[in-house]
Amino acid sequence: MSDFKTLVDQHSERFISELFDLLRLPSVSADPAFKQAVLDTAELVKTRLIEAGADKVEICPTPGYPIVYGEKIIDSSLPTVLVYGHYDVQPADPLNLWTSPAFEPVIRNGNIFARGSADDKGQMYMHVKAFELMLKTNQLDCNIKFMIEGEEEVGSANLDGFLTANKDRLKADCVLVSDTSMIANDIPSITTGLRGLSYIEVEVTGPNRDLHSGVYGGGVGNPINVLCEMIASLKNEDKSINIPGFYDDVVICTEAERKLMNEAPFSLDEYKRELKIDDVIGEEGYTTVERTSIRPTLDVNGIWGGYIGEGAKTVLPSKAYAKISMRLVPNQDPDKITELFKNHFESIAPKAVKVVVKPHHGGHPAVTPVDSIEYKAASMAMHATFGKEPIPARGGGSIPIVASFEKILGLKTVLMGFGLDTDDIHSPDEHYGVFNYLKGIETIPYFFKYYAQLKKNI
Repeated sequence: MSDFKTLVDQHSERFISELFDLLRLPSVSADPAFKQAVLDTAELVKTRLIEAGADKVEICPTPGYPIVYGEKIIDSSLPTVLVYGHYDVQPADPLNLWTSPAFEPVIRNGNIFARGSADDKGQMYMHVKAFELMLKTNQLDCNIKFMIEGEEEVGSANLDGFLTANKDRLKADCVLVSDTSMIANDIPSITTGLRGLSYIEVEVTGPNRDLHSGVYGGGVGNPINVLCEMIASLKNEDKSINIPGFYDDVVICTEAERKLMNEAPFSLDEYKRELKIDDVIGEEGYTTVERTSIRPTLDVNGIWGGYIGEGAKTVLPSKAYAKISMRLVPNQDPDKITELFKNHFESIAPKAVKVVVKPHHGGHPAVTPVDSIEYKAASMAMHATFGKEPIPARGGGSIPIVASFEKILGLKTVLMGFGLDTDDIHSPDEHYGVFNYLKGIETIPYFFKYYAQLKKNI
C-alpha cells in the first residue's frame, strides 16, 4: 500500500486551498438569507466529487436543500461504503466575537479558523480527498457512495424521505461518518454513541402591547419574569430535569460501563482552565464525562424579549421567547419528550400569560457496537496512522441521521471523526487543526483497506 502520509504531504497545500473555497461560502441552512450560498455550496461539492473521479454525481432536490450524491462502483463483489457528511453550517452569530471574519478562513497556530471548518466541511472534505488519492493510486479497496446533505444543522428533516425513496441506490454494507471528535491528537478515539435531540421554541405573551413599567409594573404579569421562573422550575435542586415522565425510558449504564468510561483520559482541572470557569455544574451523582455523554440534558439556547438596545427604556414587554434543547439518551424518543415538555410547560403557566410551544427538530439517540467488523476496521485504520489503538468513547452531540440509517437502510454507522472538543463548533472562532484535517485524509484509506480484508474473511 502506498505511503498515504507522503501523498498527503505532497498535496497538502492544494487540499487546504480547496477546503478554503468551501469555507468561504456562508452555507447557513437556518437562515433563508443565505439560501443562494447554500445552493452554491452544493454545486461546489458536486464539482469537487466529479474532479476527484466520482461517477453519477448529481444534485438531488428535496423539499428543502438538496443532497449531493456520487459513487464509484469498481467491483460489485466488493463491499460498499456509504460516506455521509453535510455541507451546511451553523449561523456565525455573534459576529463581533470572531477574531477574524467567520467566512474568511485563515490559519493561526496550526488551526483553520472559519465557520464549518470542523463541523462539517473540513471533516466531510477529508473523504473526498482520500477518495481522490485512493482512486489515483489504484488503491480503492471498496465501492464508495457519497451522500452529502445541506440540512443537518436544522435537523435533517428531509433525509428520511430521501433514504426511503432511494433504498436501492443507497445500498451499502456500512455508513462512514466523520462529524465527531477524538479525545486528543495523541489519544485517538472512536465515537460509539450519540445523544438524541428535542429542540423547542417557547413564546410567552402577557398584555396586548408593551407597557410603561412604572404605570403597570407590579400589577401586570411580565412575560420575561414569568418565562424565567418557568424555565428555572424545569430543574430540581440536584440539577435533574423536573418534567413528569422525562426519565421513564432512560437506559441506565451499568457500574462497569461507567467505570470504563471514566478511565478514558480526562482532566477536570484542564477542562475548567480551557473554558475559564471556576467550577462545573450538573446532575448530582455523575461525573462531567458522564453528564456530557450518557445523561439527558435541558438547556436554554437563547432567550429574548423587551428592550435590548442602547441606553434604558422602562418597558414591561408584551412577549418573551426562549429556545430550548434537550439532549436525549437511549431509549428516549424525541417526539415523546417534545410532547412531555409541551404538556408540562403549558400546565405550569400562570393565568396572567399565554404560552405557545413550537417544536423545531429532533433526532433519536444512537449506539454503535464495538465488536463489529466496521468498528474493527476503523480501529485498525487509526492504529495504522496514530500508532496506538483508539479508545471507544460516547459522544454528547447529535447526528439524527445515524438512527435513520439503521431504521430505514438497515446499516450500522462508523463514527470516525478527527475533530477535538476544543474546536469551538457552533461558537465564535470555530477552528479545525491542519494536523487533524490531513491526518483524516491519511487515515481514511486504511479503513477501506481493512474493511475489505475483514469482509473477505467472513
